[in-house]
Amino acid sequence: MKILKITALAVGVLILMMVLVAAGALIIDKRGTAYLEVTGNPALESNTYLISNVNIVPMTADTVLLNQMVLIQDGVIARIADAITDSTAKVFDAGGGYLTPGLVDMHVHVWDEYELGLYLANGVTTVRNLWGQPMHLRMKKAISNEEVIGPLFFTSGPKLTGPQYMGDDNLQLFTAEEAYSKVAEYKERGYDFIKTYYGLTGELFDAVIEKSGELKFDIVTHPTPKVPYSYHFKPEIVTIEHAEDIVQLPLNYRLDTTQLDTVVDLFAAHPNTKLCPTLVVYHNIYRLLTEENILQSEALKNMNPLIRAVDSQAQFDRWAGTKSSDSTIVSRIKDQHDFHLLAIKKLHERQVKIVAGTDAGIGVTPPGYSLHEELNFYTQAGMSNYQALQTATINPSETHDFLSNQGSIEIGKLANFILTKDNPLDRLEVLRNPQMVMVRGRMIKQDMLDEFKQKARNRSNLLASALRYAENLIVEK
Repeated sequence: MKILKITALAVGVLILMMVLVAAGALIIDKRGTAYLEVTGNPALESNTYLISNVNIVPMTADTVLLNQMVLIQDGVIARIADAITDSTAKVFDAGGGYLTPGLVDMHVHVWDEYELGLYLANGVTTVRNLWGQPMHLRMKKAISNEEVIGPLFFTSGPKLTGPQYMGDDNLQLFTAEEAYSKVAEYKERGYDFIKTYYGLTGELFDAVIEKSGELKFDIVTHPTPKVPYSYHFKPEIVTIEHAEDIVQLPLNYRLDTTQLDTVVDLFAAHPNTKLCPTLVVYHNIYRLLTEENILQSEALKNMNPLIRAVDSQAQFDRWAGTKSSDSTIVSRIKDQHDFHLLAIKKLHERQVKIVAGTDAGIGVTPPGYSLHEELNFYTQAGMSNYQALQTATINPSETHDFLSNQGSIEIGKLANFILTKDNPLDRLEVLRNPQMVMVRGRMIKQDMLDEFKQKARNRSNLLASALRYAENLIVEK
């Protein structure tokens, strides 16, 4: 009996120590991102400015408005004019630079607050998170309340899939009643839209669509092979994700240009459904196959430590194993990437709306940086710089109602900006290193943006990230 009491005590002490270690890790991680807090940071506290001596890339047309002034009041664009002389707002001289709407990445996976700074440092002022977890609701609230500075943050609920598609990264549905319940629950809890995933059956998909339509709750879909590809063109579905799924599903892994034309016809016939291609994440498979030291690259230091240790490594191992047993894999992946570019070219020629997304935050796709690579692929597919920039600005604003107040520089829109020395319509590359970023009128200058990058690269929050993911497994399953 005495031994049992001692053992129980030891177990209790061990549990207590584990709880204290976990709490300590989370507290330390929160303190590590204190540089993102708005209150107490004089550089971030104002959201009212008069920007002078600036050239505007409005994204309402392929043009530049030269030598303008922009008045921002309480984070919103109040006036745009050649001269504004009656304002008492603090003046910021843009030095003849170019003011562009902040960029939107429509497909990301966020793992910690450090990544918020990385997005801003790359000119990304809005993100659409497509793997919702409890931590994202807290993150969304903190950003919305302007407690922390970050890109405007919108998130799906947990990924909804069917009974045969197992995995701890999605929510399996088994009945239509469960589908109705989960859609309503996610709406009530504050998620912004539904994400349907790979294994969802037609019956369950119908239930999700029915309930989402009733609640006016947008759906974003990762296509499922359980229904025809044409099924995904429903009024409730605002974007279809991944160009690669065009090859994998309706084309059945064949690089068939005739069948591709049929898919292009589908998109052209349904203008309210946009494609979010995520070309960069697929191209990164090619990089995994051809760059032996990719996991030690400087770019990978921007990934969350848990993802780098688990997902990045697993993907490297997977494709290294495939390469050792299949001598054709490198050329096949490259050929499919090139086919994706052809798909974008054909879709663009038919005036299909594309919204830029990257799948950032998983594999070897770093937050923020990847969006510039995505836009570069669009120009390779035949878009002009202006047309490529539309996919990350004005096109997203036409996708969800909650994005309609951004994407262009117009009176009444949010003051989400990138300031660059040179014109991005001449060279999109200038957007990679902004002189200043503004989100809801709060100005972040270059030295602070550089600090955001450095803090993210130096973070060591693997345990804290694991604890937050464990919370997701407990709460959502």
